[in-house]
Amino acid sequence: MEPGICYIKPEFLVAEANGSSTAAPELETNKRKRDADNAAEGKPQFLSKKERKRGQNKNRPIFKDDRTQHLCNSLIDGPGGAPCALSNCRYVHDLPAYLAGKGEDLGDICVVYQTKGYCGRGVTCRFAKAHIDADGRNMKASHYNEQAAQTTCNGISSELQVRLRKHDYDFSRTKLLIAQSEKLRDERKAKAAEPQLGAAIDESTVGRDAPLKPAVDFRDKLVLSPLTTVGNLPFRRICKEFGADITCGEMACAVPLLKGLTQEWALTKRHQSEDIFGVQVCGNNPNVITQATQLLHETANVDYVDLNIGCPIDLIYQQGGGSALMRRTNILELAVRSCAQLSPQLPFTVKMRTGVYADKSVAHELLPLVEQWGAAAVTLHGRSREQRYTKHANWQYIEECAAKAQNMPVIGNGDILSYEDYKERRALAPHVSSVMIGRGALIKPWIFQEIKEQKSWTPTSAQRFDILTKYCNYGLEHWGSDTKGVENTRRFLLEWISFLYRYIPEELLVAPPQKINARPQKYRGRDEMETLMSSNNSADWVKLSEMLLGRVPEGFSFMPKHKANAY
Repeated sequence: MEPGICYIKPEFLVAEANGSSTAAPELETNKRKRDADNAAEGKPQFLSKKERKRGQNKNRPIFKDDRTQHLCNSLIDGPGGAPCALSNCRYVHDLPAYLAGKGEDLGDICVVYQTKGYCGRGVTCRFAKAHIDADGRNMKASHYNEQAAQTTCNGISSELQVRLRKHDYDFSRTKLLIAQSEKLRDERKAKAAEPQLGAAIDESTVGRDAPLKPAVDFRDKLVLSPLTTVGNLPFRRICKEFGADITCGEMACAVPLLKGLTQEWALTKRHQSEDIFGVQVCGNNPNVITQATQLLHETANVDYVDLNIGCPIDLIYQQGGGSALMRRTNILELAVRSCAQLSPQLPFTVKMRTGVYADKSVAHELLPLVEQWGAAAVTLHGRSREQRYTKHANWQYIEECAAKAQNMPVIGNGDILSYEDYKERRALAPHVSSVMIGRGALIKPWIFQEIKEQKSWTPTSAQRFDILTKYCNYGLEHWGSDTKGVENTRRFLLEWISFLYRYIPEELLVAPPQKINARPQKYRGRDEMETLMSSNNSADWVKLSEMLLGRVPEGFSFMPKHKANAY
């Protein structure tokens, strides 16, 4: 059989004629139409398929909500509230006019009201008739408890935001730790320059000889990868329900955190179901990385902080962050040493790739150093920055690196899409303590359940649709049930579906399990919904979103953030 092809049972294949696929229009985008659209937009037509599918869709259309059409908060709960105290408030104060232009409700049940007993979006909620009385006022259910603990935590308070913007936060601890780390680094370099007799011994109390951090045990766990854009709180809730042991927020850049930007602090939010939760930070110098870590330790409820030194994004790399730190070991040493000494209750971990270049792996040299500098755990993704996702993860190399660690857990990452993949990788890399799953969880979030139950699960299209419904409910709880919240939920749902459509039910495969980089032949599902869910046409993904969140706004179009250079 041809490598890279996922073979489908003949009874599910789309008929072919004259050597060309005759797949239904909903199953594939018409290539000639796409090329014509590209030509009309002035895009070059000579790019190879590989070049077209690399990196991000930077020119994708993005739907923006007009905030000047939002209702003023003084009218959220309906008529009769306190008047707006702002003389220059830019939001809408004409309640009847706002309600007339709001449009019909999307449904009869508001999941926020049903769950909490009160919907904070009030009359702006797109499901408002579930909790608006005859006089147009927002109601509170009998089971609503105003004193009940919030189901989510973290984010940034207005007080902390003001302190950060006025540079009034005390980072003296960071300055002291950086100075200590510089001294230790200089001492290490001086010793390395001296002629040595016998084996060199690192006498530093920081690192593998320091007291073990008891806060988080990273061994024998299933870890959900920190996934940019798609690894949001609703998605992590889905994965927790399917058995993920440890979750991590999306990568947050250190500088925006230190500036108090609300959008960046939103990435630190944690749901109460996430019993072991970390925040991943990215930066290009030890001062901002350590300051951000100190800030998270002192103001947020997190179990560990992870440093991303594997991010392949060009913008991050060119600024000296992400995978560029694998080449800047002096800077990396200061950052890891300083952050590891912040607190024994806050483990500091590192996530890296094999290196920057495909033909020059450096992780086997870097990983023992990171352990000596004090990291509580290291996650190794078995590809280089240059490879991104175009090649298979090198688990032989992951094992070689893991074997060099003394007492530090090493978490392997890459190309696990089934229980069989998990068993194979664990057998191939016995020194690996745990496994982190990224794209495999996006394609089939029940992979954690499969691994723990040691058997595969093939959900029906109805069961998969129920998962999407649950995700939308979680999204409305998290982002809100007004128009802005609905469209945020839709956007992130569509980003997830751009991975989710790649799942192929085992009953359709000639030789299961599905392989992560193998593209399937053109096929139809066992029912219409399964066929729709397998479509690679973003217009069909929008149809799925409309079944769950109502019709899209006028002028709406969607293109996924990331191009797929591997299936």
